[in-house]
Amino acid sequence: MHRFTNKKMKLLRSRYGFRYFKLLIWLVISFIFYIQFINRHQPNTNSLRTNLIFHSHSNAVSNLISESDTVSFLRRNHGSFNDMKIYIYNIPSRYNLDWLSNERCSNHLFASEVAIHKALMNSDVRTFDASDADFFFVPVYVSCNFSTNGFPAISHARALLKSAVELISSELPYWNRSNGSDHVFVASHDHGACFHAMEDKAVANGIPEFMKNSIILQTFAVKHSHRCQDVEHVVIPPYVSPEKVRSTPVNGNRDIYAFFRGKMEVHPKNVSGRFYSRRVRTEILKKFGKNKRFYLKRHRFDGYYSEIARSVFCLCPRGWAPWSPRVVEAVALGCVPVIIADEIRLPLEAAVPWAEISVTVAEKDVGMLAGILNDVAKTNLTWIQRRLWDPKVRHALLFNNDVEDGDATWHVLVALSDRLDRSYRSRRVVNK
Repeated sequence: MHRFTNKKMKLLRSRYGFRYFKLLIWLVISFIFYIQFINRHQPNTNSLRTNLIFHSHSNAVSNLISESDTVSFLRRNHGSFNDMKIYIYNIPSRYNLDWLSNERCSNHLFASEVAIHKALMNSDVRTFDASDADFFFVPVYVSCNFSTNGFPAISHARALLKSAVELISSELPYWNRSNGSDHVFVASHDHGACFHAMEDKAVANGIPEFMKNSIILQTFAVKHSHRCQDVEHVVIPPYVSPEKVRSTPVNGNRDIYAFFRGKMEVHPKNVSGRFYSRRVRTEILKKFGKNKRFYLKRHRFDGYYSEIARSVFCLCPRGWAPWSPRVVEAVALGCVPVIIADEIRLPLEAAVPWAEISVTVAEKDVGMLAGILNDVAKTNLTWIQRRLWDPKVRHALLFNNDVEDGDATWHVLVALSDRLDRSYRSRRVVNK
């Protein structure tokens, strides 16, 4: 009887012990998610050091719990990015979130600076422990200051970025120890990190001295030497809303042969004496404005995406800069992009087979555009369209709210993981 009682008591202790263990694990996991929720929703403060201490404590708890197989799901495999980790500076909202009061900030052609920040915030590569980071993302929105004509004005960009760098370099040690070489910025406007819409002014100003050692994610890129890309950089796509693309019906009925809607000046020389688009768009209007096979429109239209979805060829002439959101819009909606921008380097060339899905026309040959497109239509149009309509190609050029395998932010992360030699942390590990 006594032996039976002892066995029974051991069994009860075993059962209750297991229950207490499960309860303990549940409480700890709940605590971690609570800490992460508070961290993501806490108000910004002027003290980056305070935020860093908070992040370090929550990360230490997370690391302790991750040793248990029971909660291994909290850690995901980062093999695609060589176990790269990125720390996002929690700088005051005047540098970023305050600009979102204007809803255009997250939806216009320069909005990749917002989209990348948002996707990284929930990304598996994000770390809350700055001492464990390979790269440091500086989330400053400089393209959301819209002028009275509706276009982004970026005259404030240099001062705003310099202020952010002064803040992070005075509060934390990570900028100073590498001179910013493992820090990442987005420059998603006309001439990238030169921060000016006019090329001559951009070249004259150059890249700000304090950013010359950093990594710039920028839309501007050309094949020849250029002062505005004389920095470590990744060529990214301009922002095109994935929601807007997915909501546009594409039924295969392409009744428009060659399409362009946008700014086409009859007299391209502006008040400052510069020629918009190097006269390319003016030449298109002059030569093909009365050609019935060319659907050319100069004014905005809410159904613009539906026109792209109906078109065989979409003209993508340069503007002030070589790149254009029309290239991404065309690919996303299955229209063959006709790129008219000499020396342009296109985004994510390692992932997107541009030579197979587009037509390139030299600026000097724009007057022969009709004949060039007719030749393509008679020869290899079907072959081009078959490759263009591969869903992976469209996916690679679109930024989503969260990082998705193969989307634009995913490819940016791949490009950064190829630059881990710039990481202070990675160099330190290798040298141990």
